[in-house]
Amino acid sequence: MNDSTVPPLSAIVLAAGEGSRMRSERPKPLHRLCGRPMLTYVLEALGTSGVGRAVIVVGHKGDWVTKTMQEQTHDLTVDFVEQRVQRGTGDATLVGLVGLPDDADDDGDVLVLPGDTPLLRQSTILGLVERHRTSGAAATVLTAEVDDPTGYGRVVRDAAGVRRIVEHRDADPAELAIAEVNTSIYCFRRSLLAPALRRVEPDNAQGEYYLTDVVGVLVAAGHPVTAQVAADPAETQGVNDRLQLSRAESELRHRTNTELLRNGVTMVDPAAVYVDTTVTVGRDVTLFPGVILQGATVVGDGTELGPGTRLVDTVVGAEAVVEATTARSARIGDRAVVGPFASLGPGAEVADDTTTGAFYTADADT
Repeated sequence: MNDSTVPPLSAIVLAAGEGSRMRSERPKPLHRLCGRPMLTYVLEALGTSGVGRAVIVVGHKGDWVTKTMQEQTHDLTVDFVEQRVQRGTGDATLVGLVGLPDDADDDGDVLVLPGDTPLLRQSTILGLVERHRTSGAAATVLTAEVDDPTGYGRVVRDAAGVRRIVEHRDADPAELAIAEVNTSIYCFRRSLLAPALRRVEPDNAQGEYYLTDVVGVLVAAGHPVTAQVAADPAETQGVNDRLQLSRAESELRHRTNTELLRNGVTMVDPAAVYVDTTVTVGRDVTLFPGVILQGATVVGDGTELGPGTRLVDTVVGAEAVVEATTARSARIGDRAVVGPFASLGPGAEVADDTTTGAFYTADADT
């Protein structure tokens, strides 16, 4: 299939919720994982999956979310629309559709997903879209098979495909026994999504419009709905509280360290090394336990860091040795030897081939 026959693909990212379980003044989509806002990882996965345009639906502290995300770098065009009143995921999706250009191709497909799934991989999105397009379905639901489905919406199938999604509190005993659950990640045929959303009724205790009800509406209208089972259920899970945030951060750090190891970085104990996804590390670098690298830090080839070194927005040259040192917005030259127990403040510079000695302190004025 050449590019001229591939339907356009857009995305609606639902990021309007308050996220009250985070117990924070910060909007949930902006909580940071490995140095970047959680929502950034969702957009990154979309941008490498053939999505041309994404609409982010904001609500709670939407100005803060919009401003922060506009400052981030993305591989796709991003627009923002506001859901002024929180009336459910179905209403949020309808608001998101309004944000897509009127001249967009109605024959295209649209992904709808929450903004709190930072572990979602490009390969999973590609698999969902491929399943959707090869099946000819009106909608394809990304599902997961889990050991304990308590609290999740169950995916009810028959020989024809997916029939409906039943929320846990509304499920009968037979439906509660289903282990396949909804991940709230979908691919829709765009031309059918808006009409289906307009037929959804808020017939629930919350009086909200649920996106899950679109599945039943499409099936009742005679349109096929199918599902794609995620290979790794963990990557589809949302982040709703600090405990889930810490688990997601742990997984992202594992992915980051694995990539660094495969690209020529030595770690004495990868479980005790913390590297933000915004950091650049050269080849033949050795990271000892207790190393923390954050922000726009850059580490040159052949350098040794640690133990107990924390660098924030700091540039380290090649073949340097840095031990038990803290530095923020500083610069360490090639072949420099810094520490132990050195402290470099903003603007501090250690010249090439310099040995600072222990307990060295410097800032921009020294």
